[in-house]
Amino acid sequence: MKGARGGPSGLRDTDMNSDDFPTDDDGSDDDDQPIARDHATPLSLRIGRRAVLAGGAGLAAWTMTGGKTARADGARTANPSTLTFIQPPHVIADGHAVAAGYDARVLIRWGDPVSADAPAFDPAHLTAEAQEKQFGTNNDFIAFLPLPAGSGASDHGLLCVNHEYANAELMWPGLSRKDQKNLSADQAQVEMAAHGHSVVEVKKTAGEWRVVADSRYARRLTLRSTVMAISGPAARHPRLRTTADPTGARVIGTLNNCAGGKTPWGTVLIAEENIHQYFSGAPTGGEADNHARMGIKGNPRYSWGRHDARFDIEQEPNEPNRFGWLVEIDPYDPASLPVKRTALGRFKHEGAGTALTADGRCAVYSGDDQRFEYLYKFVTDARVIHSDPAANRNILDHGTLYVARFEDDGTGHWIALRLGDGPLTAANGFKTQADVMIETRRAADLMRATPLDRPEDVEPNPVTGKVYAMLTNNTKRTADDAHGPNPRGPNPYGHVLEITPAPGPDGTPDHGAETFTWDILLRAGNPAVADHEADYHPATPDHGAWLAAPDNCAFDPRGRLWISTDQGSKQHKNGIPDGMYACDLGGPGRALTRFFFACPRGAEMCGPEFTPDGETLFVAVQHPAEGSTFDAPATRWPDFKDDVPPRASVVAITRAKGGPIGA
Repeated sequence: MKGARGGPSGLRDTDMNSDDFPTDDDGSDDDDQPIARDHATPLSLRIGRRAVLAGGAGLAAWTMTGGKTARADGARTANPSTLTFIQPPHVIADGHAVAAGYDARVLIRWGDPVSADAPAFDPAHLTAEAQEKQFGTNNDFIAFLPLPAGSGASDHGLLCVNHEYANAELMWPGLSRKDQKNLSADQAQVEMAAHGHSVVEVKKTAGEWRVVADSRYARRLTLRSTVMAISGPAARHPRLRTTADPTGARVIGTLNNCAGGKTPWGTVLIAEENIHQYFSGAPTGGEADNHARMGIKGNPRYSWGRHDARFDIEQEPNEPNRFGWLVEIDPYDPASLPVKRTALGRFKHEGAGTALTADGRCAVYSGDDQRFEYLYKFVTDARVIHSDPAANRNILDHGTLYVARFEDDGTGHWIALRLGDGPLTAANGFKTQADVMIETRRAADLMRATPLDRPEDVEPNPVTGKVYAMLTNNTKRTADDAHGPNPRGPNPYGHVLEITPAPGPDGTPDHGAETFTWDILLRAGNPAVADHEADYHPATPDHGAWLAAPDNCAFDPRGRLWISTDQGSKQHKNGIPDGMYACDLGGPGRALTRFFFACPRGAEMCGPEFTPDGETLFVAVQHPAEGSTFDAPATRWPDFKDDVPPRASVVAITRAKGGPIGA
């Protein structure tokens, strides 16, 4: 999901946000935004000053003793973390690896059957018709929904999985990455069918997870054929109308689905992220500035505009306005119509973490995954009705979208993006609330939101109520521009922000509050290399492992943070694989990151999702062997057969002897 993924021969967009290109391939002019100039206090100094606020009293005590991990006689002290697993080798390899005592088994792969009538995967003869019935490629976000609905079951449920993008050079022989924009019409149709989302039923039997064949819930949603509704302020607006849809109320498909979230009423939200790489044609006319702000500049990665008029903005200038939203899906009802909820804003969405406010409304957090972009929160007008899930069907169509402004003193504000507020007026091109939502980025610019270092997944901790934002990297930030929540310039390794909403009536964080405090949980990078300016728990070198490019995150039932990483082409430069890391968020082990799962060569880690009991962790291994080709793949994970290419896959991780993950 999500970040600098891929190298010069194997990019995908946030690739367009990555530091692998010599130019600003995200296509926007964001790097010219004014940025406050001040330097953040180092984490090691802030630990003592703000330990109570951050829940780190135990860590503060550890720091006051000098953070020693060895006694005078040279003996090592005990691991201060509550995470007690034995870490796997922190090295790049052809296969995956997991902590000792755990099983990590591939559950479903690109091309495996979803529909009951799906044909067997045949990599030598890919067709769009087959792919529409098979598991898509480059799996990302994962949601587990128990069966039966509302039961809290941890051994039977629906697995809902995003398919973010396609690597043509790993799907067909004879191609390099540069050939992707020259594919045939048939190949382009396969790519469209490989995008989107899959819903499969899964069940744990005798300790092993399996996909349930012939499930009535099984479903593929694709860019090629799935009809979706458009709701909220931008629905039916003239800027969303096209030749194929003169109403502006229906759209075919969803694309570049990165992270997502689950709602309190049992539906799934999937994020449309890097939409710019799909549209051909030079931005001109009334939508030119809008398209440019989203990075659309006439040099797409994909060939689709050559074969389908809706992806050529010179023929259909409004089509891009129909993408870049959050899409709500009801996995329990395979006949239901997915809905693009335009009240939540249009940008390069990464994630949709949800939480209830103190008065029972729903808050949805989302990052805009690009350098110098923003962090957002949407709060519904209505309260969630838990006793009647159907009553919440359109709750996301009415509410307030906010963007974050961080102050350097550790405080912050959520700024409403409402028509008529401040500069959001007709004089600046905002005639309706639909205009504000279609051009969310420009509205946030005018409201002086704080540009961040690629905010990716943003998730509220269900145990503590604090919110954690993964800031993946930003090598374009200069040292003079390092300030507040962006403490490093350049920032090639990323960091994790910890946000504490102002308290509600009961004294706990209230996700409806318009103010917050913030801290930096950790600065990624190698603490053994001074130039990295990394900052973790001081015992990390002895009892943990360093990471780079935090991307997605999840929380286990104890409220511990699990971080997936996406180094892109920097994986080999850093010399460590992408994978899963975990750390305590309080006590003596706060910010001590421990390594749990290693991805195979070239892959990034996506979609961490726990079952309710915390005894299974599902993860998505995306783009194994990226940077290589179908003819000479860097690895043939997970099949390791000469006639089978590498295949993105979902992996189910359990303890060999049972029990909670990470204990």
